[in-house]
Amino acid sequence: MVDAITATSTPVTTPSTTAGGSFAGASAGADFQTFLTMLTAQLTNQDPLNPMESTDFAIQLATFAGVEQAALSNRFLEQMAGQSGGAGIAGWIGKEARTTAPVWFGDDPITLDVAPHSLADSVQLVTRDAQGREVTREEIGPGVGQLDWLGRNAEGAKLADGLYSFTLESRRGGELIQESRVGAYARIVEAQFDADGGRVVFEGGGSALASEVTALRDPA
Repeated sequence: MVDAITATSTPVTTPSTTAGGSFAGASAGADFQTFLTMLTAQLTNQDPLNPMESTDFAIQLATFAGVEQAALSNRFLEQMAGQSGGAGIAGWIGKEARTTAPVWFGDDPITLDVAPHSLADSVQLVTRDAQGREVTREEIGPGVGQLDWLGRNAEGAKLADGLYSFTLESRRGGELIQESRVGAYARIVEAQFDADGGRVVFEGGGSALASEVTALRDPA
């Protein structure tokens, strides 16, 4: 169950794509490649009558591993700094993010951004649980804007607390003309960094890649 569609009133911003998962590591990577090139050249051009001592080779391999580790460490530090994105996704903590990833529903309504097909004469909001099972389907009309999803079934009973995702089915003359994912707002409580880039964790549970966040706003 949802309330009426309303115009957007809370300012939103589009997050920087730099902090969203495309983190450069040019300096660290260049140092690593330079060391690899030098080591390869040394092994290729060594005197076969006076080859490198095994102990020297072991030392250089250890140095090689240390350079690789330093390169990875520098990359993670660049991710955390967000580079040109200022504080990066760490600065998103406390804000509400719009994402199509599953978000947590507890006691409070979830704000959805709906944008059905412009030619639709019938629009249904479909809600799915964490396992992807359809739990509700309701007609919301062809309006564009924000609405509050109250988390109620057809009988008006509250759905169980958990993660939910949303899609819109736009129809004209009874024929499905578009199915689209719906952006939902959730409060960010944590930022994480790994080899895939940044990830934000939402209040109550659920998470999304930073690249999946399409808007940010201050909490209502």
